[in-house]
Amino acid sequence: MPHVIVKLWPGKSDTQKQRLADAITQNVTSILGYGDDAVSVAFEEVASADWTEQVFEPDILGKWDQLAKEPGYGPRPGQARS
Repeated sequence: MPHVIVKLWPGKSDTQKQRLADAITQNVTSILGYGDDAVSVAFEEVASADWTEQVFEPDILGKWDQLAKEPGYGPRPGQARS
């Protein structure tokens, strides 16, 4: 029962979010072999000013070894911040 949480900056339209949710659902069902009814997708909007504290530090740096795709921004674990 995959549940996917997408954290993003505010400002994307409901249509954009629905299109992304549909694409995620389609890929999860085709790649992992789950039925459509087994997949859920949620969106959490996080202001850009809060991104480092609420997302980057706990979910990216704090779980670096769990990332399937690393971001192209910010320090890597063990690097000093500029």
